[in-house]
Amino acid sequence: MVKHKQATWGGRFSEGPAELMLRYSESVSFDRRLAPFDIAVNKAHSAMLCKVGLLTPPERDAIHQGLDEIAAQIARGEFTWDTQFEDVHMNIEQALTKRVPAAARLHTARSRNDQIATDVRLFFKHACVEIGERVRALQRAFVALAEANADVLIPGYTHLQRAQPVAVAHHLLAYVEMLERDFERFAAVHDRANVCPLGSGAIAGTTLPIDREFTAKELGFVDSKGRARVTTNSMDAVSDRDVFIEFASACALAGVHLSRLAEDLILWASAEFRFIELPDAFCTGSSLMPQKKNPDAMELLRGKSARLQGNLASLLVMVKGLPLTYNRDLQEDKPPVFDSFDQLCLSLEVAAGTLGGAEFHRDRCAAAVADPALLATDLADWLVLRGVPFREAHHAVGALVGVAEKLGCPLPEVPDSAAKKVHAALVGEWRVVFDLERGMKQRTGVGMPGPARVRAELKRWRRTLEMDATR
Repeated sequence: MVKHKQATWGGRFSEGPAELMLRYSESVSFDRRLAPFDIAVNKAHSAMLCKVGLLTPPERDAIHQGLDEIAAQIARGEFTWDTQFEDVHMNIEQALTKRVPAAARLHTARSRNDQIATDVRLFFKHACVEIGERVRALQRAFVALAEANADVLIPGYTHLQRAQPVAVAHHLLAYVEMLERDFERFAAVHDRANVCPLGSGAIAGTTLPIDREFTAKELGFVDSKGRARVTTNSMDAVSDRDVFIEFASACALAGVHLSRLAEDLILWASAEFRFIELPDAFCTGSSLMPQKKNPDAMELLRGKSARLQGNLASLLVMVKGLPLTYNRDLQEDKPPVFDSFDQLCLSLEVAAGTLGGAEFHRDRCAAAVADPALLATDLADWLVLRGVPFREAHHAVGALVGVAEKLGCPLPEVPDSAAKKVHAALVGEWRVVFDLERGMKQRTGVGMPGPARVRAELKRWRRTLEMDATR
């Protein structure tokens, strides 16, 4: 079996690792996407080493120049990644050392343990900003679609059965609320990641005179007043994976919200509902049935949701039995979060694109919401205002529904004689509640779907999302 010398930790060993071990243990195939962050960490660390006298200014400058050259090479796709050097750190360091002899001093006072912990925290800060921007874009797509259809009413559903009338804008704005919580969760993860572990070493720091606060400031690990934020326990710093799990959890929950949206749109686009027309650009056809228009993008959103949940489960199971501190199991922490980041970004963009091209079928929505049974609860409220206890009013209206079904007529067409037999209070102008416009205007409370409230909410969200009022 072919053996290889390992240049970075091989002093203890009489021979290098087997080829199979190299293939099994390498991580550069996926962690090389951390290269921009690793280069930033290398620059900050070398600047700190210079500040405390462990590097000379010319050595620091040569290291920085070499790192810039490598960064440009990576950006052009010309850098050769070698699995023999295991990971992103060693690939960059080996390439740098060939250019700059002083790079042999670069790993002074640090371990790959605190190095990777710092790299990924920079990644999470970047990822949370990227996702946050896409969440905002999707919220704007919801608000734009809601505004364009502010006068459209549809049945609201509970148990997937028609319940009460709602404005379609109110329904869409429910998702804007969900996404706002997602936005806040990613902001919280960003804040949690904004603490610098560099200087923790492999487990117990270093005896060398380093300046952790300087490095933290160089890398942007600062609070709102510009003060350095550094980890306060070296063992926790190198073994902590809470930020990974919190990030994956935020991704999974955002995926659940997108999946619920997908289910609504799939139902609404079906022939049985026909409330909405999804854009051709985000639908596909059938290889057999030429009439089909399948909502594949939305179905994939549901599927991606399961994938995001699986990534979270992988991280939880990976960490649950690990003793302190670093264990090689933790190498597998990055593929799940990279995948969650990539898939959620795509999913948010697809959802926004789908909403941007969607159109409501106003006639179908109007026909569905014209069902007078949707206002049965309004009739119970009418009775309550005339002194009937709600439980009694609820029972009476339910009985009236039964009478209408037996007679084969809509609720408002039940004869007065039959209605009065159900309850003595069902006399006079009780049918007035079946005026849909009247019923919606009466929903004036905070959080309700009445037209005045919906307009106010659209205005609030436009202001929150900094949308141009002229659009």
